[in-house]
Amino acid sequence: DCFSLPAAGPAPSPVSLSGYRMEYLVPTDLARPLLLSLRVAGIATALSFLAALFVAWRLARRRGPLPALLDALCTLPLVLPPTVLGYYLILIVGRNGLLGPALRDLGLQLIFSWQGAVVAATVVVFPLLYKSARAALEQVDPHLENAARTLGASELRILLTVSLPLAWKGIFAGLMLAFARGMGEFGATLMVAGNIPGKTQTLALAIYDAFQAGNDALAELVTRPNAAAVVERAFSKLPPLTEITDVEVMIRWTYLSAFSQGLANPPEA
Repeated sequence: DCFSLPAAGPAPSPVSLSGYRMEYLVPTDLARPLLLSLRVAGIATALSFLAALFVAWRLARRRGPLPALLDALCTLPLVLPPTVLGYYLILIVGRNGLLGPALRDLGLQLIFSWQGAVVAATVVVFPLLYKSARAALEQVDPHLENAARTLGASELRILLTVSLPLAWKGIFAGLMLAFARGMGEFGATLMVAGNIPGKTQTLALAIYDAFQAGNDALAELVTRPNAAAVVERAFSKLPPLTEITDVEVMIRWTYLSAFSQGLANPPEA
């Protein structure tokens, strides 16, 4: 059991970090899943960003049967159940899958490894980045891009100097959404990488294990930061503090205080 107490023995010396003791920053049961989730989400977001930006760039403003089919394929992971998506990934990268022999020759083992969790998270977050990047690129004024073409600029230079500077806000929003989705990925990761404590157990899987083991205190400790992020997201849609009245400020912070004590749900945005 990954939540049982460690064997008796000399405790490691604490690591100091800016005046704090590292042993008090993150509970032992959460440190490894948290760090693994950050690693998986970060790598998956970076890989998806490159692929999604390229595909969105090539399909933006394209019309016809083939672009529509490619758009549907790129969006497919967004609508498939996570376990079904994980099963398809096993059929592709598993030992006996489509790419299994080739990966084995390269010495790569994706099943039941943290690299497999990266592959699963990459496929899951790709549609979020792709749709955000494509929508942002399609909002760029085409007259500006055509003006750059008349001056002899290549398509790649137009993307880097015209389109991206004008579409960066939408792309950045997609990045944040993809990273948050990667942090919470569960179903496909469980199918491909499994739930091996200390090796492939991410934060979402640790919450599941804690709940199944009846460790409600640990599950609540893990989910509280996620709940705080939901509240922050809901309140971020409200006007800035400098643009609202004192009464609205009081209402906002009253709800925040009540929710932190478990007494209220965040108000609808």
